[in-house]
Amino acid sequence: MSRAEPESRRHAPELSWEHVGRLLGTWLPYLTLGAALALSWLQTGQSWQERGETTLLAALAAAWVALMHTRVPCDRRDRPVRMIVYFAGFLGLAAALMLRHPIFFLFTVTGFFHASDLRPWPLVFLGIGLSSTLINTLITGFPWPDRESWIFFGALIIFQTLIIGFGNVLAEKLAHLSEQRRQAVASLEAALAENAALQEQLVVQAREAGVLEERQRLAREIHDTLAQGLIGIITQLGAAAQAKADEDARERHLEHALRLARESLSEARRSVHALRPGPLVGARLPEALQETARQWSAAHGVKAELVVTGEPVDLQPEVETALLRTAQEALANVAKHAGASRAGLTLSYMRDMVVLDIRDDGGGFDPSALRTNGDHGFGLASMRQRMSQVSGSLEIETEVGSGTAISARVPLPALRQEGIG
Repeated sequence: MSRAEPESRRHAPELSWEHVGRLLGTWLPYLTLGAALALSWLQTGQSWQERGETTLLAALAAAWVALMHTRVPCDRRDRPVRMIVYFAGFLGLAAALMLRHPIFFLFTVTGFFHASDLRPWPLVFLGIGLSSTLINTLITGFPWPDRESWIFFGALIIFQTLIIGFGNVLAEKLAHLSEQRRQAVASLEAALAENAALQEQLVVQAREAGVLEERQRLAREIHDTLAQGLIGIITQLGAAAQAKADEDARERHLEHALRLARESLSEARRSVHALRPGPLVGARLPEALQETARQWSAAHGVKAELVVTGEPVDLQPEVETALLRTAQEALANVAKHAGASRAGLTLSYMRDMVVLDIRDDGGGFDPSALRTNGDHGFGLASMRQRMSQVSGSLEIETEVGSGTAISARVPLPALRQEGIG
């Protein structure tokens, strides 16, 4: 079904019983009055003056209905006094017409419908009862000649009043329930439309959040792999250029540069496909940290040692990746900024957390003086982001001339609650 069809249906007029009832209440008095007037003209033995008087009286009745009922807005029909005045005038005109000719009982039948506009509800039954009394007395010739006629027509008036009265009450209640159901359906449709719009908005926001998260991940991976690898390659090539006289040293630096280039390319491919870092493939975190420290020490000529304390436990791959990248970034900062002669890594498996400490004896730095847009500042921010993603934290202790200590902590209870440890 196309979307245009529901729209056209919403604007199309509703052909319901309530709508039919409103049309009937509006046009019935004119139709019955016209039909009764036409039939009265067919009666023989009337003068043209009598026909003219009947026609004028019928026109007065039509004008009364038009001015006091048809042209009155529905909200004004709820005013009890106005409708009582209208209905009293209607019954008076209907009685006058029936006295001229009984066929005008057709017009009086309208009172059964218009009585439903009276309020409160006892007046509805009174209006119907008066309409029924007027019809049954003037047609049959009141007063009735015998007891049986009184009983029969009295019962008929009571029966008509109760049946039609309760029918009007029931129709009013059903119309009220129908309106409540219509409003509920409209509210439901509005809620569904709002929910659809919210869902579409959430999908857009989730897509944007996913794109932003992927960009941040790639930015961290590029910084941890390509950027660090390129810096290492530049450092090794610079050292090779300065070691022209020492062929062995020159070859060693070129060999390190070639190894870094290959490793950086491999890590870049892994980063694009969100794979685990190369050192963690087929190895646990302590072995990967040991190999990282060994390669870093060989490339930069600075002694680096790893100490593992406690009983190693299996960690989620994301946690091991975060700790390994933190160690790589910290060692890269030591090589670029610290001017250290020694670095140490300590991996501690405690009862309630895993702690990775990276220390150096370099020149340290002033944390408040970090350039937030610089490479060094981005590296620290990247480490903090990695730790926060695995419910961990990062602490830095340093001051100028006193070296630097970085501590990355991941709580084990949090890992176990997430099904990691």
